[in-house]
Amino acid sequence: MKISNLFLKKRQTISFEVFPPKLETPVETIYERLGDFASMMPDFISVTYGAGGSKKGRTLDISSKIKKEYGIESLAHFTCVGHSVDEIDSMLLRMEEENLENLLALRGDPPVDNPDFDFSKNVFSHASQLIRHIRKQNDFCIAAAAYPEGHADSPRIKFDMHYLKMKVDAGVDFLITQLFFDNRVFYDFLDKCAIYHINCPVLPGVMPIFKADQIKRIALMCGASMPAKLVLLLDKYGNSSDMEKAGIEYASEQIQDLLASGVDGVHINTMNRVGATREILHNIGKL
Repeated sequence: MKISNLFLKKRQTISFEVFPPKLETPVETIYERLGDFASMMPDFISVTYGAGGSKKGRTLDISSKIKKEYGIESLAHFTCVGHSVDEIDSMLLRMEEENLENLLALRGDPPVDNPDFDFSKNVFSHASQLIRHIRKQNDFCIAAAAYPEGHADSPRIKFDMHYLKMKVDAGVDFLITQLFFDNRVFYDFLDKCAIYHINCPVLPGVMPIFKADQIKRIALMCGASMPAKLVLLLDKYGNSSDMEKAGIEYASEQIQDLLASGVDGVHINTMNRVGATREILHNIGKL
């Protein structure tokens, strides 16, 4: 089933994100958790893609297992960086053969062994070009990424909104945002979407905080701002076990506020943590 069909039912979705283990780690480490995640009955589960395609095979393997063994729709992250058109088409063909109907189209990060990668020499230098290529020849449900506080490569938010509009016009069915810690950022972003006539469903991405150092690093990399309330929590708990409890509570409150505001759904970055995800769902009344 195409995930876009879920939004036709006019109900809020709850979905998860998981990631493949490092290449030196057996893929069974995530397989062992899929049943637990599936038991929480998410509307779909997205599977991330390794930098520079380092885990591309695992992404599709995990996505296929989610759908075939647990009957839950999967959303495979699909990047074009460093790939030829033939390689891209080959991966799309594999998805069709395995009845994987949904993908999140991304340009992708530089290859791990080439941080100075020249995107202008890539076969598709922007995600909108990849989306147009997929839409022209395949019948997938296509999601794309949105950046409420702007993409790291974008000089100004208005340029980022322009590129987002290009992606949507190329054939996007729905959007998933990068993480943010202040819901006002998301609500302001929705207002900008309305100005740019971006009318597809938009799922806010929420990541629970487990350690102060970890989230500071991620926030710096993503350009996510931190409200005073969160800064106080990080200063108070640091990397202690109490930080994890406070982080789960913070994410739960974020999600409750988002759902109460009438968002299309919420996409939870689980960090592959079953217990924390279950606790969040319990807190928001979804278990």
